[in-house]
Amino acid sequence: MSTPHNGKSLGLAACTAIIVGNMVGSGFYLSPAAVAPYGNLAIVIWIVMGAGAICLGLTFAKLASLAPAVGGPYAYTRLAYGDFAGFLIAWGYWISIWASLPVIAFAFAGVIVDLFPLMRGRATAVLLTLAAIWTVVLVNLRGVHVAGVFSEVTTYAKMIPFGAVALMGLLFIDTSHFSEFNPSGQPLFQASAALAPLTMFAYLGLESATVPAGDVRDPERTIPRSTILGISIAATLYVLGTIVVMGLIPRQELVKSIAPFSEAARILWGPAGELAIALAVVLSSIGALNGWTLLMGQVPMAAARDRLFPEFFGKLSPRNVPATGIVVSALLATLLVLVQAAGSEGFASIYRTFVGLSTMTAVVPYAFCALASSLVSARISEGRRVPRVTLIELIAFAFAMFTLYGCGAEPVLFGLILLLSGIPVFIWQRRRHIALRQ
Repeated sequence: MSTPHNGKSLGLAACTAIIVGNMVGSGFYLSPAAVAPYGNLAIVIWIVMGAGAICLGLTFAKLASLAPAVGGPYAYTRLAYGDFAGFLIAWGYWISIWASLPVIAFAFAGVIVDLFPLMRGRATAVLLTLAAIWTVVLVNLRGVHVAGVFSEVTTYAKMIPFGAVALMGLLFIDTSHFSEFNPSGQPLFQASAALAPLTMFAYLGLESATVPAGDVRDPERTIPRSTILGISIAATLYVLGTIVVMGLIPRQELVKSIAPFSEAARILWGPAGELAIALAVVLSSIGALNGWTLLMGQVPMAAARDRLFPEFFGKLSPRNVPATGIVVSALLATLLVLVQAAGSEGFASIYRTFVGLSTMTAVVPYAFCALASSLVSARISEGRRVPRVTLIELIAFAFAMFTLYGCGAEPVLFGLILLLSGIPVFIWQRRRHIALRQ
């Protein structure tokens, strides 16, 4: 065995765990209730979106094998389309990460408060939310290896109860619950479009293994394998889990449920099953927080090294971690938590809108990267060979565009404003770079 794997600390198990951990976060726990109004169509869309996610995963795997670069979607966008497009993707992707941390941490706090009713109250929930964010930040500041091990432990531990519900529950479902294909009352295309962002939110994170590429052992093989393996595990869990929960809980009740998996587990195994799922959600939330916090430092670090982000994002701590970038990002996430805690309806609505944008701003990089491999191939071969765009890449692009359409006009509009708000930062960085060269 080579000496500490040439300093690279993430192998196949850790990369797969980061992907599954980031995808199977707190959103999946609530998703059966969110998609319940659409009946059997929801199951079909889970499968279709899973196929689209695998096509996107294959494009990311191809990009990673061509050029395993730190920063994932940002690195590939910059390589294919140039500095400005790369900056916009890094800007939006970075914002989507730290804006989603409070949502994940709130889910963690909610489960803890449900387990211990004496802890009920806004102040306790806020403290638990902030404690979850900053505990995970401290884990990541100890180094990428520690963060990778933490992802492995939390991911594989939480998969046991979720997997048990998804597999064993198939034996107990009531088939009469699947009598309606699309009870939403909407036309099929509109209902499918409405389901797209609800299901896509659960698939966000499929590119996770490409981001810390500099810390991955044998990235040309490890990243493609872990990407396909991670997406396949998550997609199987989503489809089977949704079938079981819809098959155990009547649709009228499921629509109103705030803890569908816990209710399904209680039907199967009583209070012990409900407790097991609650603990799985705690692990799920912490694991997702950990994986996204790891990426939260890597993306701006890669952009800073290319002089597109401020220099302090690129500075490494003695433990070889972009500590400043992680802390600054966590402070912004903390600010969102405090804005929500302030209780002002105005602030709260801004917060909800802002967090809703995290899905939209995360899908934009997918659209950019879906068709990027031919340009990346041409760039690394210095223009000698420009391969054709494949069917898989076209499907991945259509998948990303359909999801954007499903997000609705308002999130896309505000998402565009959010992306363009980064232009002054790009101009400032570019002016400084030009001034330093003169």
